[in-house]
Amino acid sequence: MLARCAAETGAWLVHYSTDYVFDGSGETARDEQAATGPLSVYGQTKLEGEELIRASGCRHLILRTSWVYAARGGNFARTMLRLAAERERLTVIDDQIGAPTGADLLADLTAQMVRTAMSTAAGSDLDLSGVYHAVASGETSWHGYASFVIERARQKGRELKVQTIDPVPTSAFPTPAQRPHNSRLSTHKLQQVFGLRLPPWQQGVERMLTEIL
Repeated sequence: MLARCAAETGAWLVHYSTDYVFDGSGETARDEQAATGPLSVYGQTKLEGEELIRASGCRHLILRTSWVYAARGGNFARTMLRLAAERERLTVIDDQIGAPTGADLLADLTAQMVRTAMSTAAGSDLDLSGVYHAVASGETSWHGYASFVIERARQKGRELKVQTIDPVPTSAFPTPAQRPHNSRLSTHKLQQVFGLRLPPWQQGVERMLTEIL
């Protein structure tokens, strides 16, 4: 419905998609041209949404992202800090790899991309519509993410009980929906087309921790 309305009015449509449109195999970062292959209903419906938007003919920015967090509300970092205050030993998955990406970073990227796309469209026939991967730079596992959060929290004066953070495979925490092991996304296209620099994931997590602590 939104895509059809955008097509009829000439408006831009921003849609947030996910790394779940891929099958999570391999160890390299996927670009926007990589073959999709969702493992779950969630991934399949997100991919179908992308396809319907493209088919509508509207001007659009589809941003695939992953491991999104925000300082407000529940998130992985808050959960790890709570458990670290209660337990001496934690077990955290280490065979899923991605880039923690702040909602604030996505908001900034979106604003700059929309501004550039609209101004470019107004001054030329160039259309920047398309799919773009939008994640913080660098990569880590959930175990690496947890370790970083706990180390930084201690440096900021938070007293925590945890002594050991053990890495475990995904199979240690079976879930009904299969999560991709490889959530690496290449942001080369976004940086090249829009001239944007993606900060390292640690920078955003550090800022989030400063706020929640």
